[in-house]
Amino acid sequence: RGGMGGRGGKGMGKATAEKGPTESGSVTKAKKGKELRSWDGGSPTDANKLNQSGESGKTAPAKMSGAKLAKMKEAFGADDGTGPIDLDALEEDDPCEEEDEEDEDDAMGTSPSAGSKAVAKKATGMFGLLRRLSINRPMDEQDLAPVLSAIKDSLMCKNVAEEIAVKLCESLAASLAGQKCPSFTSMRSMALGALEDSLTRILTPRRRVDVLAEVNAKKLHKAPYVVVFLGVNGVGKSTTLSKVAYYLRENGHSVMLCACDTFRAGAVEQLRVHAQCLDLPIFEKGYGRDASQIAADGIAYAKQQGIDVVLVDTAGRMQDNEPLMRALAKLVNTNRPDLVLFVGEALVGNDSIDQVVKFNQALMDLSGVREPRLIDGIVLTKFDTIDDKVGAAISMVYVTGKPIVFVGVGQTYADIRNLNVKSIVKQLVK
Repeated sequence: RGGMGGRGGKGMGKATAEKGPTESGSVTKAKKGKELRSWDGGSPTDANKLNQSGESGKTAPAKMSGAKLAKMKEAFGADDGTGPIDLDALEEDDPCEEEDEEDEDDAMGTSPSAGSKAVAKKATGMFGLLRRLSINRPMDEQDLAPVLSAIKDSLMCKNVAEEIAVKLCESLAASLAGQKCPSFTSMRSMALGALEDSLTRILTPRRRVDVLAEVNAKKLHKAPYVVVFLGVNGVGKSTTLSKVAYYLRENGHSVMLCACDTFRAGAVEQLRVHAQCLDLPIFEKGYGRDASQIAADGIAYAKQQGIDVVLVDTAGRMQDNEPLMRALAKLVNTNRPDLVLFVGEALVGNDSIDQVVKFNQALMDLSGVREPRLIDGIVLTKFDTIDDKVGAAISMVYVTGKPIVFVGVGQTYADIRNLNVKSIVKQLVK
């Protein structure tokens, strides 16, 4: 009320200007147009110079200057390649492993610093309640209930969806019920082992997506291997696509980018910058066109040129936007790519489940074909920013049954990895 003003207040009363008198002699007032905002002393008319979407007949420069391109390449690490990337590479010092060893020492009382203060701290952790279960008789549901409640709360604090946390605890209860617990240490080991086994089974894919092997197999048929990247707005699809392009390029494959985000202003220019930094070709036809047809033309061009891989960028869209989801289903099911990757943020937690489930459902319901092409795998971006809040990985894999193909772990092109199941499990149970 204070910001806009009431019906007779100041907020709206000054947005008018007087016109000349009418036939009756009265003076009418016309609304004044909204003034364009300007920054840093610039003129409001400068805003037109920033519009490079093509709507006003302007297009972004096809090539960056040498100095600017060199700066962009340095920022993305485009020239840092020394050969094939090790997607399983880890940091030399794994903090999870160190903390796990310290926990074990403290629990057994062998740590030099283990004392009353450490014991009190441990009692508040996931397995603090296990101390009361040092009983030499088979455990029943009543014995396990407080333990399972503590485990469920810990998993949920690390972004595991409540439904999945409950099912994990049910599986844990089934494996522990009826077993004897002679000491806290043995109980802790039993519970940890059972939980780790359940988490490892969930995260271990039934079908591992080996992109390099699949590209090599497709080359035997003299056809390009096509990957489509899809997801909601702002999760890093274009950057992830560029990282995959860098990974494939460093492994000796020819790659072409295909700009099928014809909706967001600047999307084509953004992908063009990545193509120039990576010294890769890009297939583009501007904005406002049928993305499905652009993809088809790009794939045909790549086959004609003998290019090994086509990476298709698509417009970000919300999972509930039916017209945009229908267009996406058309692109995917018309072109039948070899790999469909859903790109999601590791930061968003349980909302990622809703996103990937509804995207997959839309591809199925809106395809118009008997055997629709669905999501094959997941890419999680910003994985280096979540500390131990890694539960989104468990939730997405549990619900969809699809593997996590890549995780993004930084800002440069080389910052892409496989999901390390052992490390993730340690973070969830520590």
